[in-house]
Amino acid sequence: MKITFLGTGASHGIPVIGCNCEVCSSSNAKDKRLRSSILIQTASNAIVIDAGPDFRQQMLREKISRVDAVLLTHEHKDHTAGLDDVRAFNYLMNKPMSIYAEKRVLDSIIREYSYVFSDNKYPGIPEMDLKAIDNSSFCIGDDEINPVQVYHHKLPVFAYRIGNMAYVTDAKTIPDTEKDKLKNLDVLVLNSLRKRPHISHMGIDEAIALVKELNPKQAFLTHISHKQYMYDELINILPSNMKPAYDGLKIEIS
Repeated sequence: MKITFLGTGASHGIPVIGCNCEVCSSSNAKDKRLRSSILIQTASNAIVIDAGPDFRQQMLREKISRVDAVLLTHEHKDHTAGLDDVRAFNYLMNKPMSIYAEKRVLDSIIREYSYVFSDNKYPGIPEMDLKAIDNSSFCIGDDEINPVQVYHHKLPVFAYRIGNMAYVTDAKTIPDTEKDKLKNLDVLVLNSLRKRPHISHMGIDEAIALVKELNPKQAFLTHISHKQYMYDELINILPSNMKPAYDGLKIEIS
């Protein structure tokens, strides 16, 4: 399995428009963050989790010509606003893009992209094959996908476990029954928005505590805002099995 961090920023990205803070002004390329998304490539599939407003830019940067499916964690625009650009893959792969999410999220996609699902379709619009899922495992080809129910304040959000890696974004709390799905991981990707606690995201101390509890071999922080420590600071304060992710980071799991 090969994992590529397409984006590791929060909803504003970094730098934030009009902001001159030390994070937004950093000269370190690892502090420049597009909206959070990840590409997981297995022996049989190329799967993207979330397609935010930077989706096109991310695909071009990584020279991606194949995506078999998109998994959506939830309906917020920083996770769904790039779906129009799946039409490039419709052309490249000559088929609709499979979009997996729970029904509430798919309903929001139908509303936001009503022109895609209109009876009178305009030429060249994206083709999406919407696939409703619940909190049960399902397969995309040979790959088993296990949703994990987490909560973004009070909004239900799906994290996903694929093999021995899991991707958890926009989570504040995780029920104990769902934490069981996140044990014995080689790689855990976990949101950590800022230094201080936040109503709907984990802060740095909460993320560190959860990693200590779940004890994955390696954890990477994502969905990072300009109110978090800079990359070089995070490297120095995190436990040995935790690292801040950055845009373009690639890791492999055997």
